[in-house]
Amino acid sequence: MQGITKNDLIIRIGGEGGEGVISVGDFITQACARAGLDVYTFKTFPAEIKGGYAMYQVRISTERLYNQGDTFDVMCAFNGDAYNANISSLKPGNAFVYDSPSDFVPEIPAGVHAYPIPMTQTAKAMNNPRAKNMVAMGALSVLFNIPEAALREVIATKFGKRGEAVVQGNIAAFEKGQELARAFTKTDPWKIGTPSGKKDVIVLSGNNAVGLGALIGGLEFFAAYPITPATEIAYYAAKHLPKRGGTLIQAEDEISAISQVLGASYAGKKAMTSTSGPGLSLMSEMLGMAFMSELPCVIVDVQRGGPSTGLPTKHEQSDLFLAIHGAHGDSGRIVLSVESIADCINLTVVAFNLAEKYQCPVLLLSDGSLAFSTQNVPTPDPDSFKLVSRKRWDGEGEYRRYAYTADSISPMADPGTPGGMHIATGLEHNEAGLPSYTSVNHEMMQAKRFNKLKTVVDDVDPVEVDGEGDADIGVIAWGSTIGVVREALQRLRADGFKVKGFYPKLLHPLPVQQFEDFGASCKQTLLPEVNFLGQLAHFVRAETTLRPVSYTICGGMPFTPEMIVNKVREILA
Repeated sequence: MQGITKNDLIIRIGGEGGEGVISVGDFITQACARAGLDVYTFKTFPAEIKGGYAMYQVRISTERLYNQGDTFDVMCAFNGDAYNANISSLKPGNAFVYDSPSDFVPEIPAGVHAYPIPMTQTAKAMNNPRAKNMVAMGALSVLFNIPEAALREVIATKFGKRGEAVVQGNIAAFEKGQELARAFTKTDPWKIGTPSGKKDVIVLSGNNAVGLGALIGGLEFFAAYPITPATEIAYYAAKHLPKRGGTLIQAEDEISAISQVLGASYAGKKAMTSTSGPGLSLMSEMLGMAFMSELPCVIVDVQRGGPSTGLPTKHEQSDLFLAIHGAHGDSGRIVLSVESIADCINLTVVAFNLAEKYQCPVLLLSDGSLAFSTQNVPTPDPDSFKLVSRKRWDGEGEYRRYAYTADSISPMADPGTPGGMHIATGLEHNEAGLPSYTSVNHEMMQAKRFNKLKTVVDDVDPVEVDGEGDADIGVIAWGSTIGVVREALQRLRADGFKVKGFYPKLLHPLPVQQFEDFGASCKQTLLPEVNFLGQLAHFVRAETTLRPVSYTICGGMPFTPEMIVNKVREILA
């Protein structure tokens, strides 16, 4: 077989939910990562329990990847729905692998390299109809140079617990797919590059990475109610937290979950919950109580398409208004946003540290795209992370839970501490924690609670500036959109454009001076985000002198680098 090695290859696999589409993508991702290649995936599937169109896109490269890419080089269609969903994207030069005979007869566009593989028919002939996906994977491995040895390892690992017969049945289907692919004369140019060597990496989804970061950060109590696309965080914690002596509770709803988290925090534990937009809405009253009672807690919001039930399995960045101001009265909190799988680990640790130090709720924003995406990251060393614990009472003198201090942070006392008895309610209180409704007291307590947040910006790494010197346009990005912008700026610079990037991870309190400094080096700024109203752009305009061009989409899919490149070109034209 012939083929030009492509060091950056994108394979998209589509079919019916339940056919093994997601499994094939996971197998390929794990195998390539084991072989030393860089991987970045994107998944989308229907809200139904079973059925409907499911898609898995894996990007594989010998270089570092930051996003899922623009579109595919190789399309593998398990059925007619996958063909119909992607036919408009098939372009000359693409490779198209499809099930034949099947429920559709494709019209192959001119210039597309087609490889009909009898996936269903072969699996049935082997009395193993569920192995259709293994037949497809075998064919893909031969056609596009996917590391075979690593694939065999992954298959053996996946099915090993189900017995040798199951392993061999899947291996046989995989080999049959290879045999079918070898019968073709390869006409397309696509072939995965050879890795430089194996690396010390792990492959994680965004959700699992948040769970790992929480464990590293000292998580002791987790309460949550299942909700797409955040439930995997609870699954991860349920599997690993009890091994460390921690506690996980599936609450009856989101209000109960956040209430239990505050109770655990009051008891002296590092506590968190995870949810998505609808659940965060329900938690808003208790977030106000967390601020009023000065209780550390971490809330992970894996954003999805809204409003209401919205797009439960689709991508959006539209909870920023809710995250920053989702409570009645003047209620403070810290809001962080993750860019990548590595961020999901590192910033979760930061979230716990900030919650403990500032004794307030910290919201960590992820999103539906990042939640299910997988990426290989360097294996983290838990001992390399600095952990922060809450300021505790030293036992001297009369204990006042909400005592005024120089930094406005009062010592905490765990229940049972001799002399440390106190109450923490949602009522306004005096220094001892007793209810107090006077104007003077309320104003002083509000000032205390907000003043302590003034130094948060000093405890978070400075905002990364991507590029040097002055720029014709500066692109501000947050969340998983950052990775898309990184690649877009690389392309624009290669074409001679003077562009810079600015990637804040702390979104509230906003690092105003850093925004001002960046804006001063750019003739104009652009702020792309996946929501309808331009939510971060709203806060940037309200709190700084910058007036970024707002570029928004909300179709349930993330930006692609090409979209950012085209928008910058349009503005500069």
